[in-house]
Amino acid sequence: MKTDVIRTKYIEFFQRKGHKLFASDSLVPDDPTVLFTSAGMNQFKPYFLGEKNDTDRATSHQKCLRTGDIEEVGKTPFHHTFFEMLGNFSFGDYFKEQAIVLAWEFLTEELKIDKDFLWVSVYKDDDEAYEIWLKKIGILPRRIVRLGEESNFWPARAPSLGPDGPCGPCSEIFYDRGKDKGCQKEECSPACDCGRFVEIWNLVFTQFNRVGENKLEPLPQKNIDTGMGLERMASVLQGKYSNYEIDILAPVVDKVKEKLKIDGNDHAFAGKINAIVDHARAATFSIADGVYPSNEERGYVVRKIIRRALVMAKQLNYSKPLLYSLVDSFVDFMGHVYSEIKEKKDVISKVIKAEEEQFLSIYDEGKSYLIEQINRLKKNQKKVIEASELFKLHDTYGFSLELSKDIAEKNGFLVDEKGFGDLLAEQRNRSRSKSMFDETIFKKDSLVLSEKTEFVGYDEFSAEAEIIRIFESEKEVESVSEKAAATVILDKTPFYAEGGGQRTDTGEISTSTGKFQVVSVLKVADAYFHKGIVTSGKISKGPVSAVIDRNRRQALARAHTATHLLQAALRESLGAHVVQQGSLVDVDRLRFDFTHFKGLTQLELNKIEKTVNALILNPLAVEKTTLTLEQAKSQGALAFFKEKYSDSVRMVSIADCSKELCGGTHLNSTAEVGLFIIVDESSISSGVRRIEAVVGRAAYDHFSKTKNELEEINRVLKSSGSDTVSCLNKILDDYKKEKENNERLNRKLLSQSVSEIIEQSQSIGDNLFLVYRCDGKKYPELLYLSDLLGKKEPQTIVFLYSCVDGKDVFVLSVTEEIVKKGFSCKKFIAACGSRLSLKGGGRDTLVQGVFLAKPDKNFQTELIKMINDFLNQ
Repeated sequence: MKTDVIRTKYIEFFQRKGHKLFASDSLVPDDPTVLFTSAGMNQFKPYFLGEKNDTDRATSHQKCLRTGDIEEVGKTPFHHTFFEMLGNFSFGDYFKEQAIVLAWEFLTEELKIDKDFLWVSVYKDDDEAYEIWLKKIGILPRRIVRLGEESNFWPARAPSLGPDGPCGPCSEIFYDRGKDKGCQKEECSPACDCGRFVEIWNLVFTQFNRVGENKLEPLPQKNIDTGMGLERMASVLQGKYSNYEIDILAPVVDKVKEKLKIDGNDHAFAGKINAIVDHARAATFSIADGVYPSNEERGYVVRKIIRRALVMAKQLNYSKPLLYSLVDSFVDFMGHVYSEIKEKKDVISKVIKAEEEQFLSIYDEGKSYLIEQINRLKKNQKKVIEASELFKLHDTYGFSLELSKDIAEKNGFLVDEKGFGDLLAEQRNRSRSKSMFDETIFKKDSLVLSEKTEFVGYDEFSAEAEIIRIFESEKEVESVSEKAAATVILDKTPFYAEGGGQRTDTGEISTSTGKFQVVSVLKVADAYFHKGIVTSGKISKGPVSAVIDRNRRQALARAHTATHLLQAALRESLGAHVVQQGSLVDVDRLRFDFTHFKGLTQLELNKIEKTVNALILNPLAVEKTTLTLEQAKSQGALAFFKEKYSDSVRMVSIADCSKELCGGTHLNSTAEVGLFIIVDESSISSGVRRIEAVVGRAAYDHFSKTKNELEEINRVLKSSGSDTVSCLNKILDDYKKEKENNERLNRKLLSQSVSEIIEQSQSIGDNLFLVYRCDGKKYPELLYLSDLLGKKEPQTIVFLYSCVDGKDVFVLSVTEEIVKKGFSCKKFIAACGSRLSLKGGGRDTLVQGVFLAKPDKNFQTELIKMINDFLNQ
């Protein structure tokens, strides 16, 4: 039975049984507690918690991503990072008996699975489930297995280890592949992990609330949460041993074998190939949902998955981009179900390829550096790679801890995982903005927040309010005096709290006894914290007047509305694959990060800038409406995937060109933006670009400065302004001709020094080694001279260095004959550069770079020794 057919049968069966069909949620869940959607139940959390009650039965086919067992992917026939989960759910409606009856009916009547091949497990103390299987379904007692809380309770081991909260026993259904499979022991059952029994469905009976170790209280509403792995069920029904042999994955496996030139019948490398296929699919779906490779959170997971697959490909002697070429295959087999991968397939391929190329370009260099560290530790009789070296590999070469650990273990070494984690945390803490209060201090069992601040700032610039709490140095007080830094909570506020990329409002809170200057505002839970300084008198709890800085608010609104116009222009000019990855809305300045696979040309930037200004000059109303999340999405509103939205959302619309979910402050008309100028475009990570722009007064200042500079250039050139470019071109042409004449003369002088340098050469084995210091020479001259020297002798190693403009630079080159002997300039610098205080890059025959410290009198001796050792290793 085809995988598509199984999926359709499942959904249609449960719809007939009164279940409401929910489309697959994004891999990026609306739940801050998890990075990815890892189970079918994730999107139904509000129903389980009683926050929603518009249906009591649901079914779905959910795309999921889990990396907890990533090391098992490729080692077993069934593990994946990305997979599809079929599920049916009951929120206080039916419970154990009907859940079991429905599951049995679907398996035996819809899928026609022979009952004699089905076994079940129940939680050891769940007599109710046992009796249902035995008496209602009629399964033989020997095919019902009681198991402990580790395998048959959700969460696993919840009764004894926690956490507190909703939990319950599970009942799993297994397919018996036959006595001739697995351990082949007579007593084999689902309790055995030999592989004979395949778990195909898990039924979770959420009926308890844990309130302490082994203390379970009945829940008032009992729920059902089930999950059936689609790929695993397909492998059973298609008679396949592995999930990777089913109809939607086997052709992709064959494609990888073809690219790697591995015989189709050779199963020795099946595990690595399966993992490559799995990881390529995970990356494809993640990028389709807006998660691009990066060094942070979700992006880091995607980067790790891609790089893990590439390492496996390299272990199979394939050193070119590979995963990007599999995207089309996933579109062919799954694009009709998940249209997002079909719509975005081109950009997905390009982003993956860019990430692959980036990693492959530094992999060998990073590995050489790690091997150098291993050899150093061996000499010192140490067996643990230091955290500082692991961090350098992560920060400089992009090596994940897992990759460094893998290489280390293969060489018999351990790694300092804890120390690495500490250094990584320190780096992230340094880059994180500091504030007087951290949201974490207001969590349960710390400072309880029940206050709710009413935000009136969309319509008002001021408000009569009341101070309900005051904090000084993180301690709650009744009042604060002049010059004291403090934070206050108001019951009502016109101040916008920093969020959604927009900077905070500033302003003043005044009372009859004093004034408080607000410098920033933070929202924690439903309370607004106003941070600032008492500028006069004393501030106490009670009535106040709160007034924001109108000029700042208007400048922020100009930048925020312009950001929406910019995204609309980008999507119009570059394509619908443009998705927001981050933003900063400041005073008449903005920064916008978006998905795109290459740098923008000046023509593209000009077109985008022109489009935005056209929307400003042709005034359009900026409308803000409050509606449900589903209504907004149905109207095509864009949502930023890193933001979390409630059921009621605010949509900002600008005619037909822009609709976005946004809680920020905006103008009433695009005309109020004034002027929009792009000042910079750059790359911030693989597949993610950044545009910086100015608007309003900052745009005018930028324009005025540019105009004044142009007038000064015309004055110097004695140009009327109409011929500025032609005057500059003439000057540049004259300069170019003069530069070429100087270079010809310089090369002639360099040629005359070749004989002198060769006379000072030394021999390393049967190789000629030339090391020469020629201060004042720049890279082009060093490269020219090294080329001349290499042509003189077929087996030559050349090292030239120079101090120019206060910086020490070098060129290391070898002839092809030296490379054939196993020497690589690139690998030598990677392995030995740190000890010689050299840093550079290039290829096997040539590297250029800089000195990290001034070369001393022993430098040449050390260099010769290390090159000799490297040649002989």
